Amino acid sequence: MILDEILRTADVRAGDARRDLEHHRARSADAPAQRSLADALAADGLSVIAEIKRRSPSAGDIDASLDPVRLARAYEAGGAAAISVLTEPHFFGGSLDDLVAVRAAVTIPVLRKDFTRDPAQVWEARAAGADAVLLIVAALDDRGLEACIQAAEDAGVDSVVEAHTLNEVARAVAVGAGIIGVNNRDLDSFTTDLAVAEAVAGAIPDGVVRIAESGVSSIEGARRMAAAGYDAILVGEALVRHGDPASFVDALRGAS
Repeated sequence: MILDEILRTADVRAGDARRDLEHHRARSADAPAQRSLADALAADGLSVIAEIKRRSPSAGDIDASLDPVRLARAYEAGGAAAISVLTEPHFFGGSLDDLVAVRAAVTIPVLRKDFTRDPAQVWEARAAGADAVLLIVAALDDRGLEACIQAAEDAGVDSVVEAHTLNEVARAVAVGAGIIGVNNRDLDSFTTDLAVAEAVAGAIPDGVVRIAESGVSSIEGARRMAAAGYDAILVGEALVRHGDPASFVDALRGAS
């Protein structure tokens, strides 16, 4: 399965992060002050987390030559609440260098989107300037998930805990996730279905920030996620492919 291949490469990078843990901790002390993702998504209406995404296993190349800084600035100009930067190099063409560059270029929170496997990677993200990290329930057992959430609290970054099924949502709730992202994309088949987020929305408690991830490519899709009770949508491929990403962000924001 694709997820297994991705996690194998993620484990190699997790090992690298562990070896450099003290370096990452030291650098984190000099990182810029955190911009709260939770606060950024608390505004009325549907917030948009706009993603920097060069390619994916399902879509192949989306825009291999994109300029992450230029795109991030367009997203912010369109009213994005936050920027998501894919830092996975082998399957998605991302890097921590992209995150560093984007964080310096915008004034809104920046999420490191990757397949985090170890708390050391949380410190690595903070050292690079990340304001939030993605923790995927399918990629972590409960012990690992709790350890990464604790590392995020210690490092001073927000955790977005990603789920795909009711069982995964229950695991996210059980570890006290304050922000839950529901991925409409099945990480085994990489197919998307907005009905996934609609089906599990009721299992997310009041007071938890809700993000619908993947599969939103139109105003209609954004409206569906808003109607299901989501505070934000995370949109990547559709924005990268759009000829005017700033205007599309603005249109998605108005969908609610």
